[in-house]
Amino acid sequence: MVKQSKQTNLKIIPLGGLGEVGRNMILLEYQRKILIIDMGLGFPEENMPGIDCTIPNTSYLKGKSKNILGAILTHGHYDHIGAIPYLLSKIGSIPMYASPLTKGIVLKRQEDFLGQPKLQIKEVKDGSRIKLDPFKIEFFRQNHNIPDNLGLLINTPVGNILHTSDFKFDKSPVNEPPTNFEKLKEIGKKGILLLMSESTGAEEEGHSPSEKTIFENLDKIFKEHRGRIIAASFASLINRIQQLITLSEKYGRKVAIEGHSMKTNVEIAQTLKKIKAEKGTFIKIKEIDKFPDSKITIICTGAQGEGGAVFMRIANREHKFIRIKKGDAIIFSSSIVPGNERSVQFLKDEFHRQGAKVFHYKMMDIHASGHARQEELKEMLRIMKPKFFLPIYGQYSMLIRHAELAESEGIPQENILVVENGSVVNLNQRKIFKEKGEVPSSYVMVDGLGIGDIGEIVLRDRQNLARDGMFVIVVVVDRQAGKVKGSPDIISRGFVYLRESKQLLKETRQEVIKIVDRAAGSGGAVNWTYVKDELRNKIGKFLFSKTKRRPMVLPVVIEV
Repeated sequence: MVKQSKQTNLKIIPLGGLGEVGRNMILLEYQRKILIIDMGLGFPEENMPGIDCTIPNTSYLKGKSKNILGAILTHGHYDHIGAIPYLLSKIGSIPMYASPLTKGIVLKRQEDFLGQPKLQIKEVKDGSRIKLDPFKIEFFRQNHNIPDNLGLLINTPVGNILHTSDFKFDKSPVNEPPTNFEKLKEIGKKGILLLMSESTGAEEEGHSPSEKTIFENLDKIFKEHRGRIIAASFASLINRIQQLITLSEKYGRKVAIEGHSMKTNVEIAQTLKKIKAEKGTFIKIKEIDKFPDSKITIICTGAQGEGGAVFMRIANREHKFIRIKKGDAIIFSSSIVPGNERSVQFLKDEFHRQGAKVFHYKMMDIHASGHARQEELKEMLRIMKPKFFLPIYGQYSMLIRHAELAESEGIPQENILVVENGSVVNLNQRKIFKEKGEVPSSYVMVDGLGIGDIGEIVLRDRQNLARDGMFVIVVVVDRQAGKVKGSPDIISRGFVYLRESKQLLKETRQEVIKIVDRAAGSGGAVNWTYVKDELRNKIGKFLFSKTKRRPMVLPVVIEV
C-alpha cells in the first residue's frame, strides 16, 4: 500500500483504463486533495460467466471522501461514466462536472438505480473554466463519435497537464463542428508539462476515417436497397444515429428506434438538439408493418451480440414485432469489442440464413472509430510539445506503441512513462517517475444487484461449472450404524446425460457406499464434514479417471 506523506509532487493514480480498454478512471492528487477524471465501466471478459460489467476498485479512496474535490466527466460513453451509480454508493455523493449531453445521459441512467443519492452535476462546455483548489480546469471541445466531448487543460501547482479525453481529428465530421486546431495551438503555447493522451488507436496506421466517408457509404446502401434497413450500433454513438436518421429522411423512410438504451439516448439528444429529425419521421416499432418495406428503417441495439439486446432477439426469432425476411439489409455500424467475436459471427450467420443482406465494417467503411490513429496522435504531440508524456486509455501494447510514437516526435525516452492500473506516478517540474508501491486496482465485478461480492473463488466455481458441469450426490446414512441406507441419488447437470451413463452411475454409487462406510466407521459420533470432504475429493478423482472431466462435486449427507 502507498504511504501517505506531505506532497510536493503531483500524484497521478490510474484506477482503470491503463492496460485495458474501458473502466476508465484516473485520480490526480496533490497534498491529499483528489480530483477524479471519469468513472467508467468495462465489458466482462469471456472467462467471467454471469458478470454484467466490471468497475474500478476504489479501495484507495476509502476514508478520503472529504478530500475528493469532485469528478470531471469527459463524455457520455459508458466506459467513462457507466460506473457512477455503483461507485457513489462506496465513495459518497461528490460534485461532478459534465457537458449538457453527458449530464443528461448520466441523470437518465441514474433513474434505473433506485435508492441512489441525488447527483450533483454542474454543466460545463467548450471554453468553461472552473477552480477546484489547488486545480484549475479549462474545458475544450474534442471530436469523437459522441457530441459534447471535452478535453481538459488542468493547471496544477507543478504545471499544466493536458488530458485529451477520447478524440480524433475529423476535418469533415457529422453533427458537430470540425476540430478547432487554432484553439489547440493556443493551449499548446501555454506550456504543457505533461500530456496524457488516449492510446486506443495507437497501433493503427494513418488517419481515422472521417464521418463524411461513413455517411457516403451508408448513403449507397440506402440508395440501392428497396427492402427494410435494420441498423445496429452502440446506443451512445449519437452522431451515427443522426446519420441514419438523416439518410432515412432523404429516402423517405420512417424510423423506428428499438432498445431501451437507444430510445433513452435519442430522447436525451433530441431534447438537447444533438439529434434533429423532421416531424413525423419517428414511428413506434409496432407500426412498421403499416408501411412498405422500402419506407422503413429500424435503428436498434445489439451490434456486439449481447444476449438480451434487440439484434440477438431478432436473430433468434424472439422479437415481438420484427422477423427477418428476404430483401432486408442488416447494417452492423460498429466495430467488434474484443471478446464478442463469436456472438457477432452468430448474428451474421443467422441473418444470412434468414435471407437478409448483411453489411459490416470489414466489407466497407460503415463505421469509423472515434479514436485517433497514429498520424493524429503524432499531430497532438507536435501541437502540445509536452515536456513529459503519459499514454492512457488502452491495452498495454497500445500504450507501448503510443510511447514509441512520442519518442519518434522528439520526446526523450526518460520523459516518457508507461504504467498500468494501480501505479502511483509522481510528477514535478524536473521529472516523472513511478513509486514502488501500488494501490488496489483489481476488477470489481457487478452481477445483478451485487457489487464486488463476486470474487475469484466464486468466479472460479462458475468457470468450473461452465466447463465440466455439476455432479450432486445425495446419501442417506444410518446415524447409529454409520452405513448407507438404500441407493445414493445422483443428479448431473452439464456433466453426463444420466440415461446414457448407467454403467458410470452404477460404479459411482458403489464408490460412494465404500467411501461413506469407510469414513463413517461404526457409527456413533461421526465427523460428517470429513465424510463430505472425502466424498468430494475421491468421487472427483474417480470421475476424472473415467471421463477426464472434473465436474463440481456437491455431496449431500442426510442422517436418519
